[in-house]
Order: sequence, then structure tokens, then C-alpha cells
Amino acid sequence: MPFAIYVLGMMIFSMTTAEFTVAGIMTSLSKEFEVSIASIGYLISAYAAGMIVGGPLLAIGLSKVSKKRAFLLISAIFLFGQTLGASAISYEMMMVARIITGVSSAACFGVSLGICFDLVSPQYRGRAASIVLGGLMVATALGLPAAMLLNQYFGWRSSFWGVIALVLLSGLLGMKVIPTTSESESDSLRSEVASFKNPNLWAAYATSLLIIGATFAAFSYFTPILTGLSGYNTAMVPLLLGIYGLATVAGNLVTGRIADRYMMPTLSIGLLLLTVALMMFGIYANSPYVSVLAVIMIGLTGVTLNPAMSTRITRVAGTGTLVTTVHGSVISLGIVVGSSIGGLTIDAGYGLHSPLWVGFILAILGLISLLPDLKRAKELAVTTKSKSR
Repeated sequence: MPFAIYVLGMMIFSMTTAEFTVAGIMTSLSKEFEVSIASIGYLISAYAAGMIVGGPLLAIGLSKVSKKRAFLLISAIFLFGQTLGASAISYEMMMVARIITGVSSAACFGVSLGICFDLVSPQYRGRAASIVLGGLMVATALGLPAAMLLNQYFGWRSSFWGVIALVLLSGLLGMKVIPTTSESESDSLRSEVASFKNPNLWAAYATSLLIIGATFAAFSYFTPILTGLSGYNTAMVPLLLGIYGLATVAGNLVTGRIADRYMMPTLSIGLLLLTVALMMFGIYANSPYVSVLAVIMIGLTGVTLNPAMSTRITRVAGTGTLVTTVHGSVISLGIVVGSSIGGLTIDAGYGLHSPLWVGFILAILGLISLLPDLKRAKELAVTTKSKSR
């Protein structure tokens, strides 16, 4: 793998750490800006909302722009937004910063994948993409706990400045090692429009939204739940979220290996286990031992279903840029839905248990969304078996 591939992975790691950091320092931000925990949850939603806008804009607006130049420009925009957040003196200023960083982060994901595909031959594209997107999983295992430790010892602003340093380093390395010949091709997006008339594509999008929504309804409020209900002190939370991150890395490795061959069983079993974990967490949130087990199970079965979700999309509608970009926006919408509804239930007075039950309901809906595909698969298997006789 060219060194540039690892630089791209480092940039994704840095930006994803910024995305997740707010979930780990909610209490500090709540005190700083004198707002509720639920209001801080909306900062997570704002970042995801920015990603929803940024993704499709990337597919449509950057098709004729030099990928290296786009990568550097997007990095600069992200740096501006993150610096604005690190210097924020009001909740409103932080909200603007989160939207800017969300938009630029979504664009960076697409451009980084485009560059990595240009740098390797077709038979190595999957491996290259796994390195670039591996930054996302490592961010949950390493980046988020590190940001929380910085918050505990040096204040919440230090975690923002830490991300700024990493993004600046990644951008400078990218300026040096990404070839200037890495240009985007002027591909027409019209051929992909017909794919959006396929109801099976929208069913697949719906499942992805519900899986991510269920996961982030819980994940967005892990810190207050673990400290306020499960009895852990603040110093233990970075370790617990580090365990969660390791679970996502392990789950991603397993899912990535089996998703191509067992796509629907992977989605079905993984989503069922996620549902059970959320129900168990909701019932026994006051138990520190059950809470840790539930956190691990959510890590193993939540965002780690991404390879299976992506495989389903490509089988339904191919690997077109617009189709996959919209899928990314749908996933970001799931983050908005899960974290926002979870925050609304807390504000409505239902307590810290309520986001877990929101996640449980969304997971149940996700299972229901799989039923038509499972039915078709069963009918196809019966038909195939009858013909073989």
C-alpha cells in the first residue's frame, strides 16, 4: 500500500474523532455553555446533519475538481470549523462549528476513497478502502478515549486542539505524498438516477437508517447513562468507551469477512443481537456489569454492520458514486434521528433510560424492514430447490 493510503486513513481517524468527541465530553460542554445534556446531544445531530448536506454536494459538485486540491481545500475548511469550536464562547457558536466540520467531513470521506482507488490497482481497492475507513473504527477505540482523557486533565478545549493538530499534520503529509496527477473523471450521474426508482434500494436505505439510529440513540448518551445510572465514575468512562471501540474494530473485522457471502444472515443476526443488547441495557442500566456487557454487544453489532449494509446497497443498485454517497447521507440521517429522539425523550422527563428504549424501538423497526427481503430470499431458495429436482 502506498504511504498516501495511510495518510488518508489518518485524516479519517482525525475527523471521526472530532465527530465522536462531543459524546464523550457532554457533561463538560453542558457546564461550559449552561445548557442541558440533551442540548449537547443536538451538537452530535448538527454534525450529522452537516454530513447529510456535504455528501451529495461532493458527488454532484466535485466531479471535475482535482482530488488532491479538493482534499486539501476540505481539510482547510474542517480546520476552520474545528478552530471555531475550540474557541467557542457560546452554544450557538459551537453549533455553527459542528455544522461546518460535519459538511467538510462528509466531503473528505468521498474524496479520500476516490484518491485511494486511484492509487492502487483494481484488485487492491477493497484492501485500500479498508485502511482508509479503518480510521473510523480506530477513532472509537483510541481517538474518543484519548479526547476524554484530555478533557479530564486539560479541559474540553484541549481535545478540540488535539484534533486540529492531527488534521493539520494529515493535510501537510497529504500535500507531500498524494500525487498531483490524482484527478477526478467527469462521470455522468444521469445513469444512476434510474436506480432511485427501485423500491428495494429505498428499503435497503431504510434498514441502514434504522440500524444506525438505534445505535446512536444509545451511544450518544453513553457517558451520562454510565455515570448517572450504572454507577461508574467519570474517570472510568474513557476506559469503557475504549472497550466499546475495540468491540467495533473486532466486529468490523468479522463482518467484513462474511458480509459478501452471508449478507442477509449477517444483517438479520447482527440486528437481532443489537435489539437484545438495547433491551438488556434498558432493563438493567443500573447494573454496572450488565451495562458493560450491553456496551460491548452494541459495539459488536451496531456500526460494524456497515460492510453488510454497503454490500446490500451495491447488490441492489451497483457501486455508482451518487448511490453510495446518498447511502452515506442516509447513515448520517440515522445519527440525527437516533440522537435527536433520544435527547427529546430526556428533555420530556423520561429519564436517562429513555434513549435506550428509543434505540430498541428503532432496532425492532429495522428487523421489520428486513422481512420482505428475507421472504424473497426464502421464496427464491424454494424455487431453486424445486428446479434442481
